[in-house]
Amino acid sequence: MNNNRRREAEQGAPFDIQAWVPLTELGKKVKEHEITSIEQIFAQGKKIEETEIVDALLPNIKNEVIEIKSVQRMSKNGRKQKFRVTAIVGDSNGHVGVGLGKDAEVKAAIESAVKDAKRNIIPILLGCGSWQCTCGTQHSIPFAVKGRSGGVDVVLKPAPRGTGVVASKPIKKMLELAGVKDIWSSSRGHTKSRHNTLMAVYNAIENMLSMKNLEQHS
Repeated sequence: MNNNRRREAEQGAPFDIQAWVPLTELGKKVKEHEITSIEQIFAQGKKIEETEIVDALLPNIKNEVIEIKSVQRMSKNGRKQKFRVTAIVGDSNGHVGVGLGKDAEVKAAIESAVKDAKRNIIPILLGCGSWQCTCGTQHSIPFAVKGRSGGVDVVLKPAPRGTGVVASKPIKKMLELAGVKDIWSSSRGHTKSRHNTLMAVYNAIENMLSMKNLEQHS
């Protein structure tokens, strides 16, 4: 798939909230402006089942395809080929998600992966946790955290302002979409699996949120 076709598949049509017919109670509350912030949803612990909820509450959401793989399986009619796509979404302001999509067509697989990533969107804690930096702005993360998925382990550490995102290419893209400007990261294990690598970062972000919640209730 060339870059132009891939870009077209990623962009999709502009979201029209007026044309949206919500299928869930949460979606109806968003359309009726009873819920005006995605943080309200996170605070209530509600599961996002409609991607339109994210489109409505995070109008600046962007997506990027990280990997397109051809996978095959045997059926009664012989070998069938599908495409497996890993995509990330984020608003560069504290929200990020990872998704997986499969389909016989690349464009459909991309759309599926982006929708899955939107349903999986979570907040990331931003802060200035490096002892080398006392600027107090939300340019990094507040403390070091670890994450794991499959055979991949990831460590994220706060970095002083001006460091940049020191990470492998897929991790860098994910953290930048999340809104992180300065961070150190390291990963080990089967890092050739980009999906597992990104899910390890996702798990690290979840662990960060859990640690913050424990701190607040201790």
